[in-house]
Amino acid sequence: MGGGTRPASYAVSARLRPATPRDIDAIAAIESAAFSDPWSAASFAGLLASPRTLLTVAENAQRAVAGYSVLLLAGPDADLANLAVAPKSRGRGIGRLLLGGALDAARAAGVQHVYLEVRDSNERAIALYVAAGFGPFGRRRRYYKDPVEDARVLRIELKPG
Repeated sequence: MGGGTRPASYAVSARLRPATPRDIDAIAAIESAAFSDPWSAASFAGLLASPRTLLTVAENAQRAVAGYSVLLLAGPDADLANLAVAPKSRGRGIGRLLLGGALDAARAAGVQHVYLEVRDSNERAIALYVAAGFGPFGRRRRYYKDPVEDARVLRIELKPG
């Protein structure tokens, strides 16, 4: 996932790699900074053990974790359950890199559709997903708490290859 030729739209200052147990604290710290209802470090540690979960980190030039993504595989479908970038690393293409890596991994796993939920008010994330080809699929009323807010459900159809 982190090797090979990257499209020009990917960040050049970071690389993707599978997460390891030593990344959990950094992932949890980014999670806490990014979300009002964060997942626990134990939740992320549990994901590492699942063969149907791809927990990926973006590592910056200093080899620090700058962001992460969680892709849950379920046959022909996948759920991009989480994607976050450390506050000081935002605006550098790392979210785009993580999203592209997750979609590449889903395609390689034979996934046909990737779904995600995003806060209605998260315009920056929505713009990222729409630019990557995601479109509206539905809505989950009162999905988020703290503050309570609807989620947009987005979906992309992956072409083989």
